[in-house]
Amino acid sequence: MPSYTTAAIRTVALVGHGAAGKTTLTEALLARAGAIKSSGSVERGTTVCDFDPLEKTHGHSLHSALVNFAWHDHHIHLIDTPGYPDFSGQAIGALAAVDTAAIVINAQTGIELATRRMMKWAEARNLCRMIVINKIDAENVDLPALLESIRETFGKECLPINLPAHGGKDIVDCFFNPEGDSDFSSVTEAHSALVDQVVEVDEDLMALYLEQGRISPDQLHAPFEKALREGHLIPVCFVSAKNGTGLAELLDIIANLAPNPLEGNPPPFLKGEGKGAVEFHAEPDPAKHVLAHVFKIIIDPYVGKLGVFRVHQGTVRRDSQLFVGNGSRPFRVAHLYLLQGKEYVEADALVPGDIGAISKVDEIEFDAVLHDSHDEDHIHLRPLEYPAPMHGLAVETKKKGDEQRLFEVLHKLELEDPCFRF
Repeated sequence: MPSYTTAAIRTVALVGHGAAGKTTLTEALLARAGAIKSSGSVERGTTVCDFDPLEKTHGHSLHSALVNFAWHDHHIHLIDTPGYPDFSGQAIGALAAVDTAAIVINAQTGIELATRRMMKWAEARNLCRMIVINKIDAENVDLPALLESIRETFGKECLPINLPAHGGKDIVDCFFNPEGDSDFSSVTEAHSALVDQVVEVDEDLMALYLEQGRISPDQLHAPFEKALREGHLIPVCFVSAKNGTGLAELLDIIANLAPNPLEGNPPPFLKGEGKGAVEFHAEPDPAKHVLAHVFKIIIDPYVGKLGVFRVHQGTVRRDSQLFVGNGSRPFRVAHLYLLQGKEYVEADALVPGDIGAISKVDEIEFDAVLHDSHDEDHIHLRPLEYPAPMHGLAVETKKKGDEQRLFEVLHKLELEDPCFRF
Protein backbone atom coordinates (compact mmCIF):
# COMPACT_ATOMS: atom_id res chain seq x y z
CA MET A 1 0.00 0.00 0.00
CA PRO A 2 1.38 3.47 -0.84
CA SER A 3 2.37 5.87 1.92
CA TYR A 4 -0.12 8.56 2.91
CA THR A 5 0.32 11.77 4.83
CA THR A 6 -1.75 12.49 7.91
CA ALA A 7 -3.80 15.04 5.96
CA ALA A 8 -4.94 12.28 3.58
CA ILE A 9 -6.14 9.93 6.34
CA ARG A 10 -9.76 9.55 7.45
CA THR A 11 -10.88 7.46 10.42
CA VAL A 12 -14.55 6.47 10.72
CA ALA A 13 -16.47 4.12 13.02
CA LEU A 14 -19.76 2.71 11.75
CA VAL A 15 -21.98 2.47 14.84
CA GLY A 16 -25.68 2.02 15.46
CA HIS A 17 -28.31 -0.57 16.32
CA GLY A 18 -28.12 -4.21 15.29
CA ALA A 19 -29.43 -5.09 11.81
CA ALA A 20 -28.86 -1.54 10.55
CA GLY A 21 -26.60 -3.07 7.90
CA LYS A 22 -23.19 -1.82 9.09
CA THR A 23 -21.29 -4.95 8.06
CA THR A 24 -23.04 -5.11 4.69
CA LEU A 25 -22.29 -1.40 4.20
CA THR A 26 -18.62 -1.94 5.05
CA GLU A 27 -18.48 -4.79 2.53
CA ALA A 28 -20.15 -2.67 -0.15
CA LEU A 29 -17.76 0.24 0.45
CA LEU A 30 -14.75 -2.08 0.18
CA ALA A 31 -16.05 -3.38 -3.14
CA ARG A 32 -16.91 0.10 -4.44
CA ALA A 33 -13.41 1.32 -3.58
CA GLY A 34 -11.86 -1.68 -5.32
CA ALA A 35 -10.34 -3.18 -2.17
CA ILE A 36 -12.17 -6.47 -2.81
CA LYS A 37 -13.49 -7.95 -6.06
CA SER A 38 -17.11 -8.28 -4.96
CA SER A 39 -19.25 -7.93 -1.86
CA GLY A 40 -19.66 -10.90 0.44
CA SER A 41 -22.84 -11.74 2.31
CA VAL A 42 -23.64 -11.73 6.02
CA GLU A 43 -26.19 -14.50 5.45
CA ARG A 44 -23.62 -16.71 3.70
CA GLY A 45 -20.85 -15.83 6.16
CA THR A 46 -18.56 -14.48 3.45
CA THR A 47 -17.91 -10.90 4.61
CA VAL A 48 -14.49 -9.48 5.42
CA CYS A 49 -15.53 -8.26 8.88
CA ASP A 50 -17.72 -11.09 10.25
CA PHE A 51 -15.06 -13.79 10.05
CA ASP A 52 -15.46 -15.39 13.49
CA PRO A 53 -17.28 -18.79 13.35
CA LEU A 54 -19.81 -17.59 15.92
CA GLU A 55 -20.52 -14.45 13.89
CA LYS A 56 -21.18 -16.61 10.85
CA THR A 57 -23.49 -18.86 12.89
CA HIS A 58 -25.51 -16.04 14.46
CA GLY A 59 -25.52 -13.79 11.41
CA HIS A 60 -24.38 -10.60 13.16
CA SER A 61 -21.20 -8.97 14.48
CA LEU A 62 -19.81 -9.91 17.90
CA HIS A 63 -16.57 -7.91 17.66
CA SER A 64 -15.44 -4.68 16.08
CA ALA A 65 -13.49 -5.27 12.88
CA LEU A 66 -11.09 -3.01 11.02
CA VAL A 67 -10.56 -2.45 7.31
CA ASN A 68 -8.69 0.16 5.31
CA PHE A 69 -8.73 1.20 1.67
CA ALA A 70 -7.90 4.01 -0.72
CA TRP A 71 -10.40 6.39 -2.29
CA HIS A 72 -9.26 9.24 -4.57
CA ASP A 73 -5.83 9.74 -2.97
CA HIS A 74 -7.22 9.35 0.56
CA HIS A 75 -6.61 6.50 2.98
CA ILE A 76 -9.74 5.53 4.91
CA HIS A 77 -9.65 3.48 8.12
CA LEU A 78 -13.12 2.08 8.79
CA ILE A 79 -14.25 0.24 11.94
CA ASP A 80 -17.35 -1.96 11.68
CA THR A 81 -18.91 -2.38 15.13
CA PRO A 82 -21.57 -4.68 16.61
CA GLY A 83 -24.95 -3.10 17.30
CA TYR A 84 -26.58 -5.31 19.91
CA PRO A 85 -26.33 -4.11 23.55
CA ASP A 86 -24.50 -7.25 24.75
CA PHE A 87 -21.51 -6.24 22.65
CA SER A 88 -21.62 -2.47 23.08
CA GLY A 89 -18.17 -2.42 24.69
CA GLN A 90 -16.64 -3.18 21.30
CA ALA A 91 -18.52 -0.28 19.71
CA ILE A 92 -17.71 2.22 22.47
CA GLY A 93 -14.02 1.27 22.39
CA ALA A 94 -13.86 2.09 18.69
CA LEU A 95 -14.81 5.72 19.44
CA ALA A 96 -11.38 6.25 21.01
CA ALA A 97 -9.71 5.53 17.66
CA VAL A 98 -11.60 7.70 15.17
CA ASP A 99 -12.28 11.31 14.27
CA THR A 100 -15.79 10.65 12.93
CA ALA A 101 -18.66 8.49 14.18
CA ALA A 102 -21.09 7.51 11.43
CA ILE A 103 -24.36 6.44 13.04
CA VAL A 104 -26.08 4.00 10.68
CA ILE A 105 -29.89 3.87 10.78
CA ASN A 106 -32.08 1.20 9.23
CA ALA A 107 -34.60 3.05 7.04
CA GLN A 108 -37.23 0.41 7.85
CA THR A 109 -36.97 0.45 11.65
CA GLY A 110 -35.83 4.03 12.21
CA ILE A 111 -34.34 5.31 15.47
CA GLU A 112 -33.65 2.47 17.92
CA LEU A 113 -32.03 1.99 21.33
CA ALA A 114 -28.41 1.81 20.17
CA THR A 115 -29.00 4.71 17.77
CA ARG A 116 -29.69 7.03 20.69
CA ARG A 117 -26.92 5.58 22.84
CA MET A 118 -24.21 5.82 20.20
CA MET A 119 -25.21 9.40 19.36
CA LYS A 120 -24.81 10.29 23.05
CA TRP A 121 -21.52 8.41 23.47
CA ALA A 122 -20.06 9.99 20.33
CA GLU A 123 -21.16 13.44 21.49
CA ALA A 124 -19.67 12.87 24.95
CA ARG A 125 -16.40 11.92 23.26
CA ASN A 126 -16.56 15.19 21.27
CA LEU A 127 -16.42 13.37 17.94
CA CYS A 128 -17.63 14.72 14.63
CA ARG A 129 -20.87 12.89 13.80
CA MET A 130 -22.78 12.04 10.68
CA ILE A 131 -25.90 9.94 10.11
CA VAL A 132 -26.13 7.32 7.36
CA ILE A 133 -29.64 6.13 6.48
CA ASN A 134 -29.23 2.63 5.00
CA LYS A 135 -31.72 0.34 3.20
CA ILE A 136 -33.48 3.20 1.44
CA ASP A 137 -34.69 0.72 -1.20
CA ALA A 138 -36.52 -1.50 1.32
CA GLU A 139 -40.29 -1.89 1.33
CA ASN A 140 -42.60 0.30 3.39
CA VAL A 141 -40.00 3.01 3.92
CA ASP A 142 -41.06 6.59 4.69
CA LEU A 143 -37.87 8.60 4.30
CA PRO A 144 -39.40 12.09 4.77
CA ALA A 145 -40.95 10.97 8.07
CA LEU A 146 -37.69 9.35 9.18
CA LEU A 147 -35.69 12.49 8.41
CA GLU A 148 -38.18 14.56 10.40
CA SER A 149 -37.97 12.07 13.28
CA ILE A 150 -34.17 12.34 13.27
CA ARG A 151 -34.35 16.13 13.47
CA GLU A 152 -36.93 16.02 16.27
CA THR A 153 -34.87 13.50 18.25
CA PHE A 154 -31.31 14.74 17.72
CA GLY A 155 -31.77 18.39 16.83
CA LYS A 156 -32.23 20.79 13.94
CA GLU A 157 -28.49 20.54 13.21
CA CYS A 158 -29.22 17.20 11.47
CA LEU A 159 -29.47 18.27 7.83
CA PRO A 160 -29.47 16.16 4.64
CA ILE A 161 -26.23 16.52 2.70
CA ASN A 162 -27.74 14.52 -0.16
CA LEU A 163 -31.18 13.20 -1.11
CA PRO A 164 -32.54 10.15 -2.98
CA ALA A 165 -33.63 10.68 -6.58
CA HIS A 166 -35.36 8.70 -9.34
CA GLY A 167 -37.20 6.39 -7.00
CA GLY A 168 -34.20 5.76 -4.73
CA LYS A 169 -32.00 4.59 -7.62
CA ASP A 170 -29.75 7.67 -7.50
CA ILE A 171 -28.43 10.16 -4.97
CA VAL A 172 -28.22 13.90 -5.61
CA ASP A 173 -25.72 16.08 -3.74
CA CYS A 174 -27.14 19.02 -1.78
CA PHE A 175 -23.94 20.66 -0.53
CA PHE A 176 -21.93 21.49 -3.64
CA ASN A 177 -24.98 21.30 -5.88
CA PRO A 178 -27.52 24.14 -5.42
CA GLU A 179 -30.29 22.62 -7.53
CA GLY A 180 -31.63 19.35 -8.91
CA ASP A 181 -34.45 16.83 -8.68
CA SER A 182 -35.06 14.60 -5.65
CA ASP A 183 -37.70 12.13 -4.50
CA PHE A 184 -38.79 14.38 -1.66
CA SER A 185 -37.96 17.75 -0.16
CA SER A 186 -36.04 20.20 -2.33
CA VAL A 187 -32.37 20.18 -3.30
CA THR A 188 -32.37 23.98 -3.40
CA GLU A 189 -33.87 24.25 0.09
CA ALA A 190 -31.51 21.57 1.47
CA HIS A 191 -28.51 23.39 -0.04
CA SER A 192 -29.60 26.72 1.43
CA ALA A 193 -30.17 25.14 4.85
CA LEU A 194 -26.68 23.61 4.83
CA VAL A 195 -25.01 26.86 3.81
CA ASP A 196 -26.99 28.83 6.40
CA GLN A 197 -25.98 26.35 9.11
CA VAL A 198 -22.30 26.35 8.14
CA VAL A 199 -21.81 30.11 7.82
CA GLU A 200 -23.24 30.62 11.31
CA VAL A 201 -19.90 29.50 12.81
CA ASP A 202 -17.94 32.19 10.88
CA GLU A 203 -19.08 35.80 11.34
CA ASP A 204 -16.97 37.18 8.48
CA LEU A 205 -18.24 34.55 6.09
CA MET A 206 -21.81 35.16 7.23
CA ALA A 207 -21.44 38.87 6.49
CA LEU A 208 -20.06 38.06 3.03
CA TYR A 209 -22.91 35.61 2.43
CA LEU A 210 -25.51 38.18 3.40
CA GLU A 211 -23.86 40.70 1.12
CA GLN A 212 -23.35 38.48 -1.94
CA GLY A 213 -26.22 36.03 -1.47
CA ARG A 214 -23.99 33.05 -2.29
CA ILE A 215 -20.75 31.40 -1.18
CA SER A 216 -18.39 29.19 -3.22
CA PRO A 217 -17.76 25.61 -2.00
CA ASP A 218 -14.06 26.37 -1.46
CA GLN A 219 -14.97 29.06 1.06
CA LEU A 220 -17.16 26.61 2.98
CA HIS A 221 -14.56 23.91 3.73
CA ALA A 222 -13.01 25.42 6.87
CA PRO A 223 -16.33 26.52 8.44
CA PHE A 224 -17.85 23.14 7.51
CA GLU A 225 -15.11 21.39 9.51
CA LYS A 226 -15.65 23.81 12.39
CA ALA A 227 -19.40 23.16 12.34
CA LEU A 228 -18.71 19.40 12.51
CA ARG A 229 -16.25 19.81 15.40
CA GLU A 230 -18.70 21.93 17.39
CA GLY A 231 -21.67 19.64 16.70
CA HIS A 232 -23.35 22.57 14.95
CA LEU A 233 -23.89 20.35 11.91
CA ILE A 234 -24.63 16.62 11.70
CA PRO A 235 -24.87 15.69 8.01
CA VAL A 236 -27.45 13.07 7.00
CA CYS A 237 -26.87 10.98 3.89
CA PHE A 238 -28.74 8.15 2.17
CA VAL A 239 -27.44 4.79 0.91
CA SER A 240 -28.46 1.30 -0.04
CA ALA A 241 -25.62 -1.09 0.70
CA LYS A 242 -27.59 -3.81 -1.06
CA ASN A 243 -28.02 -2.19 -4.48
CA GLY A 244 -25.08 0.23 -4.33
CA THR A 245 -27.02 3.50 -4.34
CA GLY A 246 -25.13 6.30 -2.62
CA LEU A 247 -21.90 4.37 -1.98
CA ALA A 248 -19.67 6.57 -4.15
CA GLU A 249 -21.35 9.66 -2.72
CA LEU A 250 -20.73 8.44 0.86
CA LEU A 251 -17.08 7.77 0.06
CA ASP A 252 -16.76 11.28 -1.41
CA ILE A 253 -18.29 12.77 1.74
CA ILE A 254 -15.82 10.86 3.93
CA ALA A 255 -12.85 11.79 1.75
CA ASN A 256 -13.72 15.43 1.02
CA LEU A 257 -15.73 16.60 4.03
CA ALA A 258 -14.98 14.36 7.02
CA PRO A 259 -12.11 15.70 9.16
CA ASN A 260 -8.58 14.40 8.86
CA PRO A 261 -6.52 13.98 12.07
CA LEU A 262 -5.29 17.57 11.74
CA GLU A 263 -8.86 18.90 11.67
CA GLY A 264 -10.83 16.73 14.12
CA ASN A 265 -11.23 17.38 17.83
CA PRO A 266 -8.03 16.13 19.50
CA PRO A 267 -8.46 13.26 21.98
CA PRO A 268 -8.16 14.17 25.68
CA PHE A 269 -4.85 12.89 27.02
CA LEU A 270 -3.92 13.20 30.70
CA LYS A 271 -0.37 13.49 32.09
CA GLY A 272 0.07 12.49 35.71
CA GLU A 273 -1.92 10.38 38.13
CA GLY A 274 -5.14 10.94 40.06
CA LYS A 275 -6.44 14.43 40.76
CA GLY A 276 -3.10 15.94 39.83
CA ALA A 277 -3.35 14.79 36.21
CA VAL A 278 -3.26 17.60 33.65
CA GLU A 279 -5.09 17.41 30.32
CA PHE A 280 -3.16 18.03 27.13
CA HIS A 281 -3.53 17.25 23.44
CA ALA A 282 -1.19 15.20 21.30
CA GLU A 283 0.13 16.89 18.18
CA PRO A 284 -0.45 14.89 14.97
CA ASP A 285 3.13 15.58 13.87
CA PRO A 286 5.04 12.56 12.48
CA ALA A 287 8.38 14.04 13.61
CA LYS A 288 7.54 14.26 17.34
CA HIS A 289 7.76 11.58 20.05
CA VAL A 290 5.37 8.67 19.60
CA LEU A 291 2.02 8.58 21.37
CA ALA A 292 -0.35 5.75 20.44
CA HIS A 293 -3.40 4.41 22.26
CA VAL A 294 -4.40 0.73 22.43
CA PHE A 295 -8.19 0.58 22.03
CA LYS A 296 -8.60 -3.11 21.23
CA ILE A 297 -7.00 -6.44 22.14
CA ILE A 298 -7.28 -9.49 19.87
CA ILE A 299 -6.38 -13.01 20.98
CA ASP A 300 -5.62 -14.75 17.70
CA PRO A 301 -5.18 -18.54 17.81
CA TYR A 302 -2.33 -18.35 15.29
CA VAL A 303 -0.66 -14.97 15.82
CA GLY A 304 -1.27 -14.72 19.58
CA LYS A 305 -2.03 -11.50 21.43
CA LEU A 306 -2.37 -8.37 19.29
CA GLY A 307 -2.66 -4.82 20.49
CA VAL A 308 -4.65 -2.64 18.07
CA PHE A 309 -3.82 1.05 18.38
CA ARG A 310 -4.34 4.49 16.87
CA VAL A 311 -1.25 6.63 16.33
CA HIS A 312 -1.88 10.14 17.68
CA GLN A 313 1.65 11.57 17.50
CA GLY A 314 4.98 10.59 15.99
CA THR A 315 5.72 7.71 13.63
CA VAL A 316 5.69 4.03 14.60
CA ARG A 317 8.12 2.05 12.47
CA ARG A 318 9.05 -1.56 12.24
CA ASP A 319 11.95 -2.13 14.64
CA SER A 320 10.96 0.92 16.73
CA GLN A 321 11.68 0.73 20.46
CA LEU A 322 8.51 1.52 22.42
CA PHE A 323 7.41 1.57 26.05
CA VAL A 324 4.04 0.41 27.35
CA GLY A 325 2.62 2.92 29.83
CA ASN A 326 4.94 3.36 32.78
CA GLY A 327 7.02 0.29 31.93
CA SER A 328 10.76 0.64 32.40
CA ARG A 329 11.81 -1.79 29.67
CA PRO A 330 11.15 -1.08 25.99
CA PHE A 331 10.05 -3.65 23.44
CA ARG A 332 10.98 -3.85 19.77
CA VAL A 333 8.26 -3.67 17.13
CA ALA A 334 9.08 -6.87 15.26
CA HIS A 335 5.93 -6.84 13.13
CA LEU A 336 3.71 -3.89 12.31
CA TYR A 337 0.32 -4.58 10.76
CA LEU A 338 -2.60 -2.94 9.04
CA LEU A 339 -5.79 -4.95 9.62
CA GLN A 340 -8.13 -6.04 6.84
CA GLY A 341 -10.71 -8.11 8.70
CA LYS A 342 -8.91 -11.29 9.74
CA GLU A 343 -5.94 -10.54 7.47
CA TYR A 344 -2.81 -8.87 8.86
CA VAL A 345 -0.93 -6.84 6.25
CA GLU A 346 2.68 -5.94 7.06
CA ALA A 347 3.44 -2.22 7.16
CA ASP A 348 6.76 -0.39 7.36
CA ALA A 349 5.52 2.68 9.24
CA LEU A 350 2.34 4.25 10.63
CA VAL A 351 1.88 8.03 10.94
CA PRO A 352 -0.56 10.08 13.04
CA GLY A 353 -4.10 9.02 12.19
CA ASP A 354 -3.15 5.49 11.15
CA ILE A 355 -4.67 2.47 12.90
CA GLY A 356 -2.50 -0.62 13.17
CA ALA A 357 -1.49 -3.54 15.37
CA ILE A 358 1.53 -5.20 16.91
CA SER A 359 1.78 -8.77 18.12
CA LYS A 360 3.44 -10.89 20.80
CA VAL A 361 3.98 -8.16 23.39
CA ASP A 362 2.70 -9.56 26.67
CA GLU A 363 2.77 -6.21 28.48
CA ILE A 364 0.23 -4.59 26.17
CA GLU A 365 -3.23 -4.25 27.69
CA PHE A 366 -6.45 -2.56 26.70
CA ASP A 367 -6.28 1.26 27.12
CA ALA A 368 -2.46 1.27 27.30
CA VAL A 369 -0.47 4.16 25.83
CA LEU A 370 2.57 3.32 23.70
CA HIS A 371 5.42 5.83 23.55
CA ASP A 372 9.14 6.05 22.78
CA SER A 373 10.45 8.25 25.59
CA HIS A 374 10.30 8.26 29.40
CA ASP A 375 9.14 11.86 29.03
CA GLU A 376 5.80 10.30 28.11
CA ASP A 377 5.52 8.14 31.24
CA HIS A 378 2.28 8.53 33.24
CA ILE A 379 0.27 9.52 30.16
CA HIS A 380 -3.25 8.18 29.74
CA LEU A 381 -6.20 8.78 27.46
CA ARG A 382 -9.21 10.05 29.37
CA PRO A 383 -11.18 6.82 29.86
CA LEU A 384 -14.42 6.13 28.05
CA GLU A 385 -17.51 5.38 30.10
CA TYR A 386 -18.66 1.79 29.64
CA PRO A 387 -21.99 0.36 30.76
CA ALA A 388 -21.89 -1.84 33.85
CA PRO A 389 -22.48 -5.59 33.34
CA MET A 390 -26.13 -6.41 34.00
CA HIS A 391 -26.08 -10.21 34.10
CA GLY A 392 -24.04 -12.61 36.22
CA LEU A 393 -23.18 -16.29 35.96
CA ALA A 394 -21.31 -18.76 38.14
CA VAL A 395 -19.24 -21.26 36.16
CA GLU A 396 -17.38 -24.39 37.13
CA THR A 397 -15.36 -26.96 35.26
CA LYS A 398 -16.76 -30.36 34.32
CA LYS A 399 -13.47 -32.05 35.16
CA LYS A 400 -11.41 -31.45 38.25
CA GLY A 401 -8.06 -29.97 37.38
CA ASP A 402 -9.35 -27.81 34.51
CA GLU A 403 -9.63 -24.69 36.66
CA GLN A 404 -6.47 -23.17 35.18
CA ARG A 405 -7.71 -23.66 31.63
CA LEU A 406 -11.05 -22.07 32.55
CA PHE A 407 -9.24 -19.13 34.14
CA GLU A 408 -7.19 -18.60 30.96
CA VAL A 409 -10.29 -18.60 28.74
CA LEU A 410 -12.12 -16.13 31.00
CA HIS A 411 -9.04 -13.91 31.09
CA LYS A 412 -8.94 -13.85 27.27
CA LEU A 413 -12.60 -12.81 27.20
CA GLU A 414 -11.84 -10.01 29.65
CA LEU A 415 -8.92 -8.80 27.53
CA GLU A 416 -11.08 -8.58 24.42
CA ASP A 417 -14.29 -7.15 25.92
CA PRO A 418 -14.00 -4.02 28.12
CA CYS A 419 -17.47 -4.71 29.59
CA PHE A 420 -16.71 -8.28 30.72
CA ARG A 421 -15.69 -8.94 34.33
CA PHE A 422 -14.84 -12.11 36.20
